[in-house]
Amino acid sequence: MKRRDFIQNASLTAALLSFSTKSAWAALMRPQDYNFMTLRDSIGIFTEAGGTIGWLDADEGYLVIDAQFPHSAAHLIAELKKLGSKPFSYLINTHHHGDHTAGNIAFKGLVGKVVAHNNSLINQKAVAKKSGKESEQLYPDTVFTESWELKTGKEFIKAHYFGAGHTNGDAIVHFQNANIVHMGDLVFNRRYPFIDKSAGADIASWIQVLQKAMDTFDRDTLFIFGHSLDPEKVVGGQADLKAFQDYLSSLLEVVSSKIKAGESREEIMKIASIPGASEWQGDGIERSLDAAYQELTQ
Repeated sequence: MKRRDFIQNASLTAALLSFSTKSAWAALMRPQDYNFMTLRDSIGIFTEAGGTIGWLDADEGYLVIDAQFPHSAAHLIAELKKLGSKPFSYLINTHHHGDHTAGNIAFKGLVGKVVAHNNSLINQKAVAKKSGKESEQLYPDTVFTESWELKTGKEFIKAHYFGAGHTNGDAIVHFQNANIVHMGDLVFNRRYPFIDKSAGADIASWIQVLQKAMDTFDRDTLFIFGHSLDPEKVVGGQADLKAFQDYLSSLLEVVSSKIKAGESREEIMKIASIPGASEWQGDGIERSLDAAYQELTQ
């Protein structure tokens, strides 16, 4: 059995705190191939390989946000089919990266529409052409530039584009009745982020995008994150958005100060941690430093 329905109100963190015994904790943390769970109001998440998938079980059909890879997308599809025999109405891509769109192909002939920001479609096509994998893609057929809206069942869904961040085509998807927001890779929770300058990433703009998200949604909003250092913390609240915003601000500040002090790129790349952001860990601090250096010197 996969873990289902154990998060009902606040967040994964709050749910974890309800497990008071060591035996319950051990059972919760046992190794699993993938996790399929409900958050609230027939909306849930799926984690296996790649960015966190969101899903909605509506009367008219299933809606899925992101697709990971073909093998993991197949697992998600199988789990959703267990909930009932209904169509897959929509697949939304938060952005073009392979750990979010390679699994699109598993939905070919199955899903009604594939939705993404226009820049996401452009980026996906460019990457597929460059890698010679055009035949392995299921591209978005419905694109938007500022927003896209849908009513399905009891849920109203709105996809927002607030500007360049992780890439130049990051969609934020809001389940308005449930007050759940999928942030895609606009939030790496306590994990060093990938900042894709080749696809229009902009750190300064990303900071403003996170501010717009905090201004648009409220303190009761449950946010789904693309990645997290702790696999159990791919869901959180506004405090996590603010913490990541502070990380990005500190990143720009420290790299800017080093450049002004006359330090070379090679010297800057030796920075071992970002001052004021010690929670951010894992592999890849070099990616952040290099992206910040590029942004501040070009």
